[in-house]
Amino acid sequence: MAVTVVIADDQTMVRQSFRAVLDAQPDIEVVGEASTGIEAVAACDRLRPDLVLMDVRMPELDGLAATRRILGGDPDRGPRVLMLTTFDADEYVYGALAAGASGFLLKDSPPEELTHAVRVVAAGEALLSPKVTRALIADYAARPTLPASPNGTLSALTDRELDVMKLVAAGQSNAEIAAELVLAEQTVKTHVSRILNKLDLRDRTQMVVCAYESGLVRAGR
Repeated sequence: MAVTVVIADDQTMVRQSFRAVLDAQPDIEVVGEASTGIEAVAACDRLRPDLVLMDVRMPELDGLAATRRILGGDPDRGPRVLMLTTFDADEYVYGALAAGASGFLLKDSPPEELTHAVRVVAAGEALLSPKVTRALIADYAARPTLPASPNGTLSALTDRELDVMKLVAAGQSNAEIAAELVLAEQTVKTHVSRILNKLDLRDRTQMVVCAYESGLVRAGR
């Protein structure tokens, strides 16, 4: 079945551009558009899409507030949200994650990166653009208060799960982790699922944040 998408952006040409790219994919279907945050909330209530491409800055209600309304504090209750913006300032990244978004992509990303992001996020994974990931890591690296060793919350993880978590934090895919640790990709998926459950994390994005906040990994290492 095709992934159903609502595009929320206040610029008509941007919506049309995204729609042209996505509608050209056999496994993606754009079912609606919205030019304001209020319209985005209404469209999601009416159309029940699998995913929303949500612009950060929109009139009436910005994308972060619209995301909070759509998800109601529970990221599992509504569509997956992929935030789109021309800005890569840290406050937008943190705001999007706090609102429950599962992905954050810059608008100048190439079409193939956009379609890949839609598929990844719709499948239940989390995604941050490379630029955003680098900014996030740099910010954590600049914090002098990071502990030098993992905190107690990681004590429930096995050594192999810690290895997997470190590689997830380095931005590696399941296939790349499997190759590096000489494991089957399905085994890596199982490890990732167990880590999320043990640490009560929603997705891989939260796992990356947890890895840096706990001191399990440091930027550049």
